[in-house]
Amino acid sequence: MIFPFTAIVGQDEMKTGLILNVINPSIGGLLIMGEKGTAKSTAVRALAELLPEIDVVKGCPFNCDPDGLLCSGCREILESEGSLERERKKMEVVELPLGITEDRLIGTLDIEHAIKKGEKRFEPGILAAANRNFLYVDEVNLLEDHIVDLLLDSAAMGVNTVEREGVSFTHPARFILVGTMNPEEGDLRPQLLDRFGLCVQVGSIQDKAKRVEILRRRAAFDADPEAFAAVWQPEQDGLSKGIMAAKGRLGRIIPPDAALERIVGVTTSLELDGHRADIVMMKAAMALAAFRGRVSISDDDIRDVAQLALSHRMKRLPFEEMGVGMERLETALTGVLRA
Repeated sequence: MIFPFTAIVGQDEMKTGLILNVINPSIGGLLIMGEKGTAKSTAVRALAELLPEIDVVKGCPFNCDPDGLLCSGCREILESEGSLERERKKMEVVELPLGITEDRLIGTLDIEHAIKKGEKRFEPGILAAANRNFLYVDEVNLLEDHIVDLLLDSAAMGVNTVEREGVSFTHPARFILVGTMNPEEGDLRPQLLDRFGLCVQVGSIQDKAKRVEILRRRAAFDADPEAFAAVWQPEQDGLSKGIMAAKGRLGRIIPPDAALERIVGVTTSLELDGHRADIVMMKAAMALAAFRGRVSISDDDIRDVAQLALSHRMKRLPFEEMGVGMERLETALTGVLRA
């Protein structure tokens, strides 16, 4: 039994960042920075549990969407048989272990089998299991840089292609990437930080009443998980329906020029490099507007996603900690949104 997502006390930014990525996975994932014991992994598992089952091709190790992008194997079956069998599966949280090798991450081709039998046989990696699921990377700052590069490349392209000795295999790799790190244990290079769509900083809740409420809910859950879950089920159902409705509403949102100009006004006043910040901020604002039941972006949407989209992209002085530029961000937002 998993602790209900809606019963988690506080950590609202983290929960919002996760929900926005579910509504629009192309936002590019969420990096959660902070100390241990702050409900990071609990929130991810709880959100996966809350979401409805998805349609997949029956027996496919890559969880291919029967109506979407298919792996090489599913394409061959579709061409030969004309249709694909379906089944329903819950979304999962796939964990990426530290020390993982490139072959274990992206998979590999069994060259010996190909030579002996004349057939391609692909040994799936972690990215195969992660397709259409959550990929959770604890302590992402401790992974080797080339592994992080491969991970972020696949997350951006949505496809994993493995080529060995002139034989290639392709499968979809569309996952919701969630990385966690404790900055005290090492940093991520700015180039890698920028590749995460959103970023939040979490910490221990200091409000005594909320801390007591955490204990109260935890004790109730430990005593009788099923009864505790039943109490929260109406809120769980409401949130699940809200997220799925937002996913359906997202395609109807066309951001007006005025909203785009406001987003660019904020990013240019902060002198951010590149255009990724603009794109992520636009997508996150659209997802938030959809979650709030609208098909148009408001200034509140832009303001509420700004810190999530920009805090890890703002330029810092040497030895300056992330988050010290929040005053500059607030000044930029105030100046642009009042204009």
